[in-house]
Amino acid sequence: MRIGIVCYPTFGGSGVLATELGKALADKGHQVHFITYQQPVRLNEFNANIFYHEVRVSNYPLFDFPPYETALSSTMVDVIMNNHLDLLHVHYAIPHASAAYLAKKILEKMGKKIPVITTLHGTDITLVGRDKTFAPVVAFSIDESDAITAVSNDLREQTYKIFDIKGEIEVIHNFVDVNRFQKKPIDAFRKVIAQNGEKILVHASNFRKLKRVQDVVRIFAEVNKVIPGKLLFVGDGPERPGAEDLCRELGLCDEIRFVGKQEQMEEILAVADLFLLTSEYESFGLAALEAMAAGVPVISTNVGGLPEINLDGVTGFLADVGDVKSMSAHAIEILQDDNVLKKFKANAIAQAKKFDIHNIVPQYEALYDRYL
Repeated sequence: MRIGIVCYPTFGGSGVLATELGKALADKGHQVHFITYQQPVRLNEFNANIFYHEVRVSNYPLFDFPPYETALSSTMVDVIMNNHLDLLHVHYAIPHASAAYLAKKILEKMGKKIPVITTLHGTDITLVGRDKTFAPVVAFSIDESDAITAVSNDLREQTYKIFDIKGEIEVIHNFVDVNRFQKKPIDAFRKVIAQNGEKILVHASNFRKLKRVQDVVRIFAEVNKVIPGKLLFVGDGPERPGAEDLCRELGLCDEIRFVGKQEQMEEILAVADLFLLTSEYESFGLAALEAMAAGVPVISTNVGGLPEINLDGVTGFLADVGDVKSMSAHAIEILQDDNVLKKFKANAIAQAKKFDIHNIVPQYEALYDRYL
């Protein structure tokens, strides 16, 4: 198949999933064409079956805001016609699904029919989709897609709840390459972080408000009173200064490191003992799944799609949003006994294997086949 993939090229979950899906499809012999405004961050290896097409936006002085959606539609038409694509798979409703609809209509005038698959990832529905500025376009472009998928059962239900969607939404869960995260811990790396054998806790996100990163600091503060530990913050974003201020206020600067954005998460997770995810909402929780694939138990909130992957009392624990006391107690329960920690680690890997890339990608291939 010749497949066009449209996504955001950033560190966010939708961009990561789209890029990893494209790479996996290319490895299976499909020709994959990425269409976006810059090269995706995970697209860092050469593959003869992968092509990248940059969307160039006019800076004509008439426009106060560059017309990206129009440029994207035009680029889609150009790439589809000149590379004889079979279908278009767009990730994130706005502006990708709406741009794809326009491109599809242009192509019909040119005698070319192309199926459009739209995958919903979360904030395109629960945040952007609720904005009255975008809501009608979001609903229309989703419904006009030939097929619609969501990355969790919860997101599917949220979409039906928020919008009057007539089409069927199929759930194809996010995935992880378990083999990639099966790294042996590097002792020297661990000793640099935890010189005295402390437990290592990790949080990774884009530090937006809904991630509640200050809760992570508070949980660690309680755990550290009982079990000596180190906390690694991976990522960056607007809530980082507030988290840093709280670290200083609690006197934890020596125990907490902010390491910024990291592409090689598998190296960090290989030395981690526990992963903390305190979000107000996660449509799926890809960061938690990657941690589990590395054998790291997860303490998370019980919102969105998280209960679909993090099994309470099995792969970690779930708690209500903001319940720092419960999350701290659960973290201590796992970390204070090495045998308990070992059991949770094994359970985490077993659960992650259900979402392995080799189990999920064939579901997308079967979906594509239905429309070709």
